[in-house]
Amino acid sequence: MTDLRAIEGAFHRAMAGFAPFEANPHLAVAVSGGADSLALALLADRWAREHGGRVTALTVDHGLRPGSRAEAAQVDDWLAARGIGHRVLEWTGAKPVTAIQARARAARHALLGDWCRGAGVLHLLLAHQRDDQAETLLLRLAGGSGPDGLAGMSAVVEGPAARMLRPLLGVSRAQIEDYLVALGQDWIEDPSNRDPRFARVRVRAGMSGLSRAGITAATLAEAANRFAEARVALEAATAALLARAVALRPAGYATLSVDELLAAPVEIGTRAVARTLAAVGGRAHPPAFDKVRRVLAALADHARRPGNIAALAGCVVEVRAVSGDCELLIRREARGLPAPEPATNSLRRGWDGRFDVSVPAVSPLTLAPLGEDGWREAVRLDPSLRDSPIPRPVHVALPALRDARGVARIPHLGYTRPDAPAWLIAAEAVFRPRRPLADPGFFVAPVA
Repeated sequence: MTDLRAIEGAFHRAMAGFAPFEANPHLAVAVSGGADSLALALLADRWAREHGGRVTALTVDHGLRPGSRAEAAQVDDWLAARGIGHRVLEWTGAKPVTAIQARARAARHALLGDWCRGAGVLHLLLAHQRDDQAETLLLRLAGGSGPDGLAGMSAVVEGPAARMLRPLLGVSRAQIEDYLVALGQDWIEDPSNRDPRFARVRVRAGMSGLSRAGITAATLAEAANRFAEARVALEAATAALLARAVALRPAGYATLSVDELLAAPVEIGTRAVARTLAAVGGRAHPPAFDKVRRVLAALADHARRPGNIAALAGCVVEVRAVSGDCELLIRREARGLPAPEPATNSLRRGWDGRFDVSVPAVSPLTLAPLGEDGWREAVRLDPSLRDSPIPRPVHVALPALRDARGVARIPHLGYTRPDAPAWLIAAEAVFRPRRPLADPGFFVAPVA
């Protein structure tokens, strides 16, 4: 007979590692209807009730299969019978024909994050378990990943909308299915989990052969934990270098100490520059480390001569002379910037992956990059803009608000056109990178 206390104990230990939680915590749980996510919802509901809180299960209907709506309805019935709140989030619009799983995953995370933000929920639980972790390690090993990739999935990810928590990374797929059987809970089998077109399915099919050689899901998950521990140490050293060497500026660019970068170990310097490029370029992920190493090599070979040394991840990397010394300037390049869009909402989050732009009143304004033409127009009306401490090449990529008469407001330059409405001076743009400069850390989940 299945020992329900074993999996419940593993879940509670994982949740204890994620503490602290607020009083009466409200947890969101991503539930597809498969065994893993249904078990997670039941475990989370039990834990939340014990802590005076509650759970809302979230099912994303991708619309990729004819039966997806019926499956979401079935999940609703199952959860309602157990007193668990449930919401169905629909992925509307055109569906991809290539990279289907990756794009569906991105859409799912966006919908889940938006719901959490709107509901004020701080914790989003995901149902990845030990076998998923083992498969992730093999997939990344096949792709040539370094320590970061081989660390697999983090048990905690600090997302922009909520903390994403994976409390089942120490629990096997077989344990989860046995748990549901013991509770008399059925689940849905996703046919895509048997489709050999997907790399993860092919890896899963090959696991039996590896097991005969002693390479099991448990040993692979343990290896991922060891890589995660190494990653934590590397991240700590990188964070220390970032604190010493990098200054992120409110106008969406960064300056870096050349001396500190070149004195640091190459691996740590590479990580620091990669994270800075991601923040300034508005990217969700840092660029490939081999490309960043070439930037550091160019910096070392540049003999501190001012000038551009690289363009990478939507950024320009430039050596600048400052007070008889030199610094590295990383700024957004002037291509690939957002197209003009109506500024009809009071808050536009994530413009160019870098800025939250607030407009204090609804009006016929347009939000767009300043550009060279906009810069010349503003300087003609206010020549003092030339004295701005913000480096001149940064200006063209700054967010600007326009009306029918031209550039009306450039928040970072403190510019408001003299004849613009008085309330427009309150319009602001806050630098809020899509990815934080220093990773907040990783929780290494124990293998049960």
